[in-house]
Amino acid sequence: MALADSTRGLPNGGGGGGGSGSSSSSAEPPLFPDIVELNVGGQVYVTRRCTVVSVPDSLLWRMFTQQQPQELARDSKGRFFLDRDGFLFRYILDYLRDLQLVLPDYFPERSRLQREAEYFELPELVRRLGAPQQPGPGPPPPPHSRRGVQKEGSLGDELLPLGCAEPEQQEGSSAGAPSPTLELASRSPSGGAAGPLLTPSQSLDGSRRSGYITIGYRGSYTIGRDAQADAKFRRVARITVCGKTSLAKEVFGDTLNESRDPDRPPERYTSRYYLKFNFLEQAFDKLSDSGFHMVACSSTGTCAFASSTDQSEDRIWTSYTEYVFCRE
Repeated sequence: MALADSTRGLPNGGGGGGGSGSSSSSAEPPLFPDIVELNVGGQVYVTRRCTVVSVPDSLLWRMFTQQQPQELARDSKGRFFLDRDGFLFRYILDYLRDLQLVLPDYFPERSRLQREAEYFELPELVRRLGAPQQPGPGPPPPPHSRRGVQKEGSLGDELLPLGCAEPEQQEGSSAGAPSPTLELASRSPSGGAAGPLLTPSQSLDGSRRSGYITIGYRGSYTIGRDAQADAKFRRVARITVCGKTSLAKEVFGDTLNESRDPDRPPERYTSRYYLKFNFLEQAFDKLSDSGFHMVACSSTGTCAFASSTDQSEDRIWTSYTEYVFCRE
């Protein structure tokens, strides 16, 4: 449905200027409610309409000022739907609230957030995300916490130079002389200028670090009371991942869902990750390809009776199983 020229393009949907068309437009109720609900890639956000239209000429501004509600896509519950990254939209919405960019200390999705800002046509946010990060106030961080070179689209782990210990001045050494550790970091085995870079899942000798990863899942299936009918297995709803963040990212990469624990440092442990697929064999293959082998397994379950449509009682068995994998 086309809008009148006097109402198109104005944030509040009203006309500007005199004439009978302007007076009739101002008397009309607003096209959108003051509180809008957004479904962005499955994540639900509730915000004010003035927030989503705070940046003129952006995609959201055009959607909620130059279009009518019936022209926008909605989900089954009537919320306005956007097929974008629901986790990263929280930072887009934060920027729209006060036009400030505030990101957590350990944020590995900067390039992806920049891509989302380009989609929503927020040029100032794109510029800020593309600018080099400035160190905050206070003393400079120690060398082992500084970022190395990071490829776009990598797993987000901090890259650390070889021999990243504190460059403490030894007694009797000059102030301007580099420490042996830093000198080792600046030389490659072949004598070149650039030394190898290590991710947190690697040790100083270049080998992969040892560690444990535990995956678990909850499943259920139904067996008829006579135990003769085939079991009706219900698919695994979610495979959880527990372990060190850097190891989990190394093994599962982009198939690891970090939406519930997005800002955890690489060397910390977490039990809130889960996988984006539901096949245990696929998880086993990824662990095997990364050098892990299973060392333990445990399972627990409950059984209950439920009446089916044919009035016979079926047994529903629900179990939770964990597998522990180790890389030495």
